[in-house]
Amino acid sequence: AELLRAAAPPPPARQAGPELPLLHRQEERERLARLLSRGRSVRLTGPAGSGRSSLLDAVAEDCAGLAPDGVVRLTGYHRTVTDVLYDLFAAVHHAPQHRPDRAALLGHVREIGAVVILDDLEFGGAALDELLDATPECAFLFSATPDVAAPSADSHVEEVFLGGLDRTACLELLELCVDRPLTDEEAGWAADLWFESEGLPLRFVQAGALLRLGAPPADGRGSEAPAADSAADEFGVVAERPYVAAAEAEAGTDHGGTPLPSLAEACRPAVPLASRLGDAARDTLRFAVALGGEVPHQAHLPALVGDTHADAAVGELLASGLITTVAGHYRLAAGVAAQLTAEGYGSGAAERAHAAAQHYAWWSGHPSVTPERAAAEADAILATLAALAAEGDPAHRAAAVLLARTAAPAFAAALHWSAWERVLRYGQEAARRAGEVGEEAYFHHELGVLALCTGNLQRARAELEASVGMRGVMADKRGAIAGRRALALVADRSGFTPAGPAGSPAGGPSAA
Repeated sequence: AELLRAAAPPPPARQAGPELPLLHRQEERERLARLLSRGRSVRLTGPAGSGRSSLLDAVAEDCAGLAPDGVVRLTGYHRTVTDVLYDLFAAVHHAPQHRPDRAALLGHVREIGAVVILDDLEFGGAALDELLDATPECAFLFSATPDVAAPSADSHVEEVFLGGLDRTACLELLELCVDRPLTDEEAGWAADLWFESEGLPLRFVQAGALLRLGAPPADGRGSEAPAADSAADEFGVVAERPYVAAAEAEAGTDHGGTPLPSLAEACRPAVPLASRLGDAARDTLRFAVALGGEVPHQAHLPALVGDTHADAAVGELLASGLITTVAGHYRLAAGVAAQLTAEGYGSGAAERAHAAAQHYAWWSGHPSVTPERAAAEADAILATLAALAAEGDPAHRAAAVLLARTAAPAFAAALHWSAWERVLRYGQEAARRAGEVGEEAYFHHELGVLALCTGNLQRARAELEASVGMRGVMADKRGAIAGRRALALVADRSGFTPAGPAGSPAGGPSAA
């Protein structure tokens, strides 16, 4: 339960839209639960925006009592098979700060009997077979987009395709989004949108936001919260949408007075929606574009955006359908990044990534930040490094090196070793491009330590020898000694004892 709470995305600081139920998916829900109850593994395939994650939430509730180890919720976002196996082990076994070796890991997960809900799967074929073979007592419900490799023919994984909603369900969803009945003109507009969008729920959440927010300001810029909402906040009163809708109906408010958005705007809604949001929300979108679609945690937005109330931007963006949940955080919804980039939201991306790197380097190195908290921001930190590692600006490369050096120990301590390796690779590349030989030697040394921890002794020896060579050129005696001691440990693990400089064993008493 603690892991589930920790893995859930943070609730928005301010709710800006209605809570939407799962609509017209009862048949798919019952079919998935029925297959899982028989011990079958299922892959739910659907396009981005079809509501796969919402359906998985409902199925998880239905399967709560099916297996001895219950329901385990995992993410496949940027995860390999090894990552998923370690996540499964950590979810079932209470073993803090313990990471078993490969043989022990396989022994532990083989005994786990659970219904495993794995969202955002990114691998298939032989990799998926490896996962299934390692966990024979588990029934998996995978969620993937159609571009992910299919399971192999021998895997016996059931395929269920999730398409769009029918027209009636889409109209019902749109009414829930705007919290009122649709006019005849709006219903006709929604029918055209249903045909163009193939009934994807995400498109109707975005369309509902277009109707709910109304026409953009005359100057094309976003507006802050309405005066009524500001007054309510000032006096500590939060208006509930149903009462607001009822009051408008009694006052005879004409919802048809505002011209409807064009069908083109509804099909490419990112820019029209952004123009209706506040400055902080639009700046958050610019940071997300700069970071490859990753949205920083709302606690970081005030420092990044420069607005003390910027944490409320997450609620605006979520209610507008511009961001979606993935792996315990938020990122831009499907197609939003491309639409915003075409409108110029990507200008100044390098400077924003540089600002994010400076902020994350300070934050992840702060004594109050635990390794687990830093690892929860791994995707945003790695996206920042990816944006800066190949930059030509020396200041940007230096910021990338500093961030990598600060974040790497935190990822290692949090046992998020795939992120540890990636951050070391980015740091090494940035140091090489910057000509910082000492920093590059540090990253080679750390990659050697990582390889030693994972049992890849050949790679560990190569990385550590490269580090010792670089430090020898720089006359870094302390670093060279540390590298030789690590090499002695590699030799001890592999049962090979290389000769030292005076003919004595490198792993002998002098080296120890």
